[in-house]
Amino acid sequence: MDKVIVEIVAEHKEELTKRWKKNIISHAAMNQAQDSTSDLYNQTNDDFLELIYAHISKEVDESNDKVLQFAERLINFGWDLSFITQGLQTFRRTLLDVLFEKVTLNERALEVYQQVDRWLDPLMNELINATATNWEHTVSLQKVALKELTAPLIPVFQHISVMPLVGTIDTERAKLIMENLLQGVIGHRAQVVLIDITGVPVVDTMVAHHIIQAAEAVRLIGATCILVGIRPEIAQTIVNLGIDLKQFPTKNTLYNGIKTALQMTNRQIVEL
Repeated sequence: MDKVIVEIVAEHKEELTKRWKKNIISHAAMNQAQDSTSDLYNQTNDDFLELIYAHISKEVDESNDKVLQFAERLINFGWDLSFITQGLQTFRRTLLDVLFEKVTLNERALEVYQQVDRWLDPLMNELINATATNWEHTVSLQKVALKELTAPLIPVFQHISVMPLVGTIDTERAKLIMENLLQGVIGHRAQVVLIDITGVPVVDTMVAHHIIQAAEAVRLIGATCILVGIRPEIAQTIVNLGIDLKQFPTKNTLYNGIKTALQMTNRQIVEL
């Protein structure tokens, strides 16, 4: 960075900061961030500016950890990526205004623009890359957590377990259902497993095929599978598609499925 520009920034840092904070008010992304507490918003803006000033000598490596930490904070706050891009673009315009107002640099205008770009562009790229990396990491963790919840096998009585399914079933999820089902049958020593499809919006040929495969796998390891939660529209779809579900029992509600499962394990529900 040109020493003259560095000196101007240092001399007018307070005014530059004040102008930048005033200019960002007009941006929607910055206003969205203002929905948080004023202390948090102001502190984040101050940290953002310090991060910008820290790159004035192109000492990017020294503040790399700070860039990653700042990007992670924005994701944790749920703030949009445009907070970074609009904030830096506003700072660029504010800085150029101050440079051309305070010092006669018009004859070096092109050079000044290039100097400012060489200062701010690497920082923008670094922040965007750091944000993307943190976002991918967050999404990856959420996918793992979702997979753990997507197909749980729940023991409800001795030797009886229920697997409630909610949402669309694709090939990847069907594989997870199969794994959880077989591991759960062994782990819970289940004799009867109820697959509840009440929360599955659509049962087509592929979904039915996956369910039949799961039921057959359960049968091969010595347990029985009951399909419950078959709504009238799903029953009609299954009939129209010509899908054969005769290999294992089906019930319209989970309650009726549990009653059947209890009978299959020599028990019954008795009203007092």
